[in-house]
Amino acid sequence: MKIHVLAQRTDLTPSAIRFYEKEGLLDARHVQRGQNNYRDYYEEAVEHLLMIRKVQAVGFTLAELKEVIQAYEVNDLPLSKKIELLNQKMQEIDRKKDELEQVHAHLARMLANKMALMDSIEKGSQPK
Repeated sequence: MKIHVLAQRTDLTPSAIRFYEKEGLLDARHVQRGQNNYRDYYEEAVEHLLMIRKVQAVGFTLAELKEVIQAYEVNDLPLSKKIELLNQKMQEIDRKKDELEQVHAHLARMLANKMALMDSIEKGSQPK
């Protein structure tokens, strides 16, 4: 598929897709260049780019993402190192999840307080 189709399917701009490719996040499994030098993206690129968006949305940087991909794919890393890196990233996700749950609970308390205040104001302004 051409870049404009991939952009539509992933809700990314063509320049963002080219950036990810330049950064090494899209490789020969995801894109090939034709003789006319146009990029032709494989179906796997859609899922891969959607995954990149998800991990960035939860706070991972491109450098961290590259590290995860490297831990999973690069053959010059020993298996024990790959496992260690993947475990570290999973622990980071768990920590971020805990932090988000704490923020969520705090916001829920703030909302409950504001709703109770609004309810008491409304009850106080009603005729008796």
